Amino acid sequence: MADAKNAKKDAQGKDQDHPLYRIDRDIVNQLLEGEPNDRNLAELARLRIRYQGFPGARDIQTDLDKVLQNWSLTEPELLERTRIIHAAAQVYRGEGARREDWA
Repeated sequence: MADAKNAKKDAQGKDQDHPLYRIDRDIVNQLLEGEPNDRNLAELARLRIRYQGFPGARDIQTDLDKVLQNWSLTEPELLERTRIIHAAAQVYRGEGARREDWA
């Protein structure tokens, strides 16, 4: 049985380009240099969800793993912290806060 990564590859078996790669690459670079504040934790969680199982953007996926390691967090810990953050406050104030951008 093919795994999810192989199932999402195109007909030729090549990695796909993500349409938000450039924007996300800039955010990931900031996360690599940043601290685990509320906004950065929310961004890390959002991008990990976006690229989970995505058949491409391997550099972004690797760097998201590095950020998680640099901040000494597991994915479940990250997701728990971001649930608390989102329940307590609006993280993306003034930036199209009504727009959901998970995919």
